[in-house]
Amino acid sequence: MTLDTARRVLKIESQAISDVLARLDSTFEKAVDLLFACKGRVALTGMGKSGIVSRKISATLSSTGTPSFFLHPAEALHGDLGMIARGDTMLAVSYGGETREIIALLDALKRLEIPLVSLVGNTRSTIAQASDVALDVSVSEEACPLNLAPTASTTVAMAVGDALAVSLLERRDFRHDDFAALHPAGSLGKRLLRVDKLMHVADALPRVSPETPMPRVFHEMSAKKLGMTTVTAADGTLAGIITDGDLRRLMEKHGGATLTMTAAQSMNASPQTIGPNVLASEALTLMEKRKITSVVVIDEARRVLGVVHLHDLWTLELI
Repeated sequence: MTLDTARRVLKIESQAISDVLARLDSTFEKAVDLLFACKGRVALTGMGKSGIVSRKISATLSSTGTPSFFLHPAEALHGDLGMIARGDTMLAVSYGGETREIIALLDALKRLEIPLVSLVGNTRSTIAQASDVALDVSVSEEACPLNLAPTASTTVAMAVGDALAVSLLERRDFRHDDFAALHPAGSLGKRLLRVDKLMHVADALPRVSPETPMPRVFHEMSAKKLGMTTVTAADGTLAGIITDGDLRRLMEKHGGATLTMTAAQSMNASPQTIGPNVLASEALTLMEKRKITSVVVIDEARRVLGVVHLHDLWTLELI
């Protein structure tokens, strides 16, 4: 019985989204044009469940490059209307299209010349008629067996809100860097970090010249504690690297004679490298696949910029 109910709810809600997809037309494009043209912020408003949907749409817009905030329509009538200003645009969610608190805001919106986009279930409603663009988010039935609790209708409104946000994201050419800048904390921000924010640089970067004798190479590797060192030419370009593993193999092959060698004679001249704009998650995948613990970050001229260590990526909990 429980599974039958769940299947019925999901079937109704998926059908509701399919229905709104079939109705999608140039009106949606007009809504995106209006929101994209907004010079200020997009204010979301709605009462009850529509208010909850509005908060989510506002959060999605803000995190994808469209500045937005939620304005409670009842609180707006008691002073919070000052949160909105000329240059802003309002996106109202009201399934019936007759929410009294939103209707009471219409005159103020007109005086402030605030464009209004609405998500409504009745395109002949007061709010729809007052809107610059009204999007039809009506459903044939709610998933609630009483056909009363907002279920399919809130799902459709949420989905159309996502469609607006993603359309604006693409219109703004919003990229990984932009997303990472707005998500500096949490798993999303960590996955979108670039290695130039994590690499060891300056005094923390192990570096020797090709002529450096092995005793000094040992000292540099020990002091910087990364289990490796870069070998760089006088112009700062990468000549090679020497790792703990390289040293073990040299000692097994040459014994004490290893101490008489130079960095150039001991280094791996073709190490794995990456650019500074590589995502931390990509660097982690590369290092685990190659079974290496460090990778050198270089620029287009092969100048050494830094070193990223596997432990630095593990501590981000990227997986």
